[in-house]
Amino acid sequence: MTRNDIVDALEEIAVLLELQGENPFKVRAYQNGARAVETLSEELDVLVREDRLGEIKGIGDALAKKVAELWTTGKLEFLERQRAAVPPGLMQMLEIPGLGAKKVRALHDKLGIDSIEKLQEACVAGRVAELAGFGEKTQQKIIDGIRNREAYSKRHLWWKAFAEAEPILAGLRAVPQVERAEHAGSLRRNLETVGDLDFIVAARDAAPVMAWFTAMPGVAEVTGHGETKSSVRLTDGLQADLRVVPPEQFAFALHHFTGSKEHNVQMRQRALARGLSLSEWGLTKTDGGDAVATGVRDEAGLFATLGLRFIPPELREGLGEIEAAEGGELPRLVESGDLRGSFHNHTTESDGSDTLESMVAAAQRLGWEYLGIADHSKASFQARGLDERRLAAQVTAIRALNARGAFTTHVFAGSECDILADGTLDLDASILRELDYVVISVHNALGQPEEEMTARIIRAMEAAAPLCPTMLGHVTGRLLLAREASKVDHAKIIDAAAANGVVIELNANPRRLDMDWRWWRRAAEKGVLTSINPDAHATDHLEFVDAGVRVARKGWLTRDQVLNTRTFADVKAWLAARRR
Repeated sequence: MTRNDIVDALEEIAVLLELQGENPFKVRAYQNGARAVETLSEELDVLVREDRLGEIKGIGDALAKKVAELWTTGKLEFLERQRAAVPPGLMQMLEIPGLGAKKVRALHDKLGIDSIEKLQEACVAGRVAELAGFGEKTQQKIIDGIRNREAYSKRHLWWKAFAEAEPILAGLRAVPQVERAEHAGSLRRNLETVGDLDFIVAARDAAPVMAWFTAMPGVAEVTGHGETKSSVRLTDGLQADLRVVPPEQFAFALHHFTGSKEHNVQMRQRALARGLSLSEWGLTKTDGGDAVATGVRDEAGLFATLGLRFIPPELREGLGEIEAAEGGELPRLVESGDLRGSFHNHTTESDGSDTLESMVAAAQRLGWEYLGIADHSKASFQARGLDERRLAAQVTAIRALNARGAFTTHVFAGSECDILADGTLDLDASILRELDYVVISVHNALGQPEEEMTARIIRAMEAAAPLCPTMLGHVTGRLLLAREASKVDHAKIIDAAAANGVVIELNANPRRLDMDWRWWRRAAEKGVLTSINPDAHATDHLEFVDAGVRVARKGWLTRDQVLNTRTFADVKAWLAARRR
């Protein structure tokens, strides 16, 4: 049980009580308690152990006992009783835009509606419009919300969301009244998937900004239009929220709405320890005094006011970034411009859509010094995988292409060799000996139990020379929002990679982004290198490396920890040494 779990539990109690028509003061007590726990300046464990929770403003004795019960046991009998008292369908109804707890309770009390299915039936029959406080417009909004609920609740790949966000951001910046504009939220933190888009704008006059935003191309529905905040639904189901603030509050709003929640809580605690209160509106003295740091123009100034170096948005997950910023230990994160090539790429010889020459030409346009070709091996028959004979012919073609000097980009000959179900490799040692490098990947039997899958991958990494795998491809085989990751013991795989000198790929395909960013700090600490590979199946896929760089940054990786930031000469020497 974490502090955030406590906050979530108290907020859930407040909603459940409101759905039951409980006294508003009691509902507000749990809401205030959640805020108090979220902004504690002392460790919750200490307050519980010393029985001092009741001394905190916003937490009375009764609430203190419930928090202590949650913290020490991980459960709360009172919460379980409230959950049992409320039909689960009522909580689901709250997911429909425009339906708050009061309206849901009215629907339940007056029409006996306790599920989304019954709500839809009542709307179609026109019974909801007849209720006081609802009407035809509200009924139609509910119908639209139910119809779009599935699309609205979906998350979206970062790559796709970023493509939607960029023209919106450019449009906002072009509005004459806008002084500054940025996107925020999980998109700015480079999470693999994004729920919605958040935009923060600095402007004195918000009305023209709101007018442009709600009428911009691609808006399917305006779900909210206020003086300083508006929300729209885009044609693909993405929700976009806009907040306009005065320029002097921009840095604070941008920081707050970038998140994450865990990072913000720790920052507020740091401010409280200095006698300050931090919010999206600014910094004020906790004794009710005037605002401080009124000259803060950007996030760097905000962090500096609290004694910290600037923390890049992708690191703001509450995972030690504040301590590192205080101690001057934040890394210089890898950047897209640091990359000099990539290794995991496909051609028409297997399941790629572009030829060898086309792929090399595209790499040369990107300014890359080298490109690795790693078409599938024969076990991936669905991808027209190459057997030993066809792979030997491809190696000959690659060597001839380099010899002709037609491109400034050097081509390394490799293979994406399947790891078979028993952990052996798909290709014979005689052909593997002829390659510059070998990417080993799992493509079948993805549902093996964790222990079996882990042993399978480790056995493949431990293959003796001349098989000598160079790098492990897409560790879990996940396809974001489409296929669950295979169950693997990441820690054991990282340890095995370190012991055997195997590079772990960061597969930059936006549908994969595998290995997950949460494991890269451990890998780096063990001395494991990564290679940011696009897994390109077409020339335009080479640009996927940008998504991989963003994940690498989120994993705290530096240029020195990424193999393909090295020069051609250094990589050539490294690969030769690896083969030996």
